[in-house]
Amino acid sequence: MDFIYTMGSYVKSILPITLWDVLDIAVLAVLIYKGITLIKETRAAGLLKGIAFMLVAYVVMNYMGMKAMAFIMENVFDVGLLALIVLFQQEIRRMLEKIGHSSVTKIPVLSSITSESTDSMTTKWNNAIEAICDACEDLSATTTGALIVIERETKLGEQIDTGTVLNAAPSKELFGNIFFKNTPLHDGAVIMRDGVVLAAACFLPKPQKEETINKALGSRHRAAIGMSENSDAIVVVVSEETGTISVAENGNLERSLSRDGLKKLLRTKLIPEKPSRHGRPQPIQAVEKKLFNKKKSNNNNSAGGSENE
Repeated sequence: MDFIYTMGSYVKSILPITLWDVLDIAVLAVLIYKGITLIKETRAAGLLKGIAFMLVAYVVMNYMGMKAMAFIMENVFDVGLLALIVLFQQEIRRMLEKIGHSSVTKIPVLSSITSESTDSMTTKWNNAIEAICDACEDLSATTTGALIVIERETKLGEQIDTGTVLNAAPSKELFGNIFFKNTPLHDGAVIMRDGVVLAAACFLPKPQKEETINKALGSRHRAAIGMSENSDAIVVVVSEETGTISVAENGNLERSLSRDGLKKLLRTKLIPEKPSRHGRPQPIQAVEKKLFNKKKSNNNNSAGGSENE
């Protein structure tokens, strides 16, 4: 009865519920959901279960009058926040990075400012994607292992420092020379930035959920998954055993890609959207189609003019 009376008093204290109360609860629910999603299938999930068990144990000990154990648990919880930051530092870092990756270039005002640089990057990435696809096709045919990391929003300076800086234009021949067996740069990853091969022979971080990865996957695939977990990079892998082309993103690995499949995926992920005259972004494929039709129309007009002359 005391419990029911206490709960009734608590309910009366929060009534009436206002719009801000509903918004407060909704925001809290979203944060809890995002937190659970963030630590799902990671080592942090086990730690969270341990913390939940400790909380239940503390309530039981306090209720049963176990003063010594309750005192110890209280002191443990006093430093609980600091302990959580230490234990979940990787997950907290990933969450903050994802928040920082939200793009502002889709805002109409900023879209017009960045349109010129978008055109330049589109040309660079078009050439880079062709070189990557050509190289992966050749490397796959000869079962030559390859690992290509494509940097996006998250800067990979720590990984670049472990390798050899090249700062070279991408080409099928360059990738072939880098990943050719027994060459000085073949053991490691190539890192690309802004459509340029920035560094080679770079070391990548291990995956956070390594115990859940298929045992058949080798070190290259594991490194690719680890890199994609720790950043928003796209990682292309060519298997040295089977020649299979795979792509890792956000901790997930998509396998058995063809050249056309790889090209389509990379263009979708890397080619920036071009803003329209109304400020809304247009897919780059639509922009290229318009330019092609305009060029064709100009050629037809030129041909008609010469015939009249």
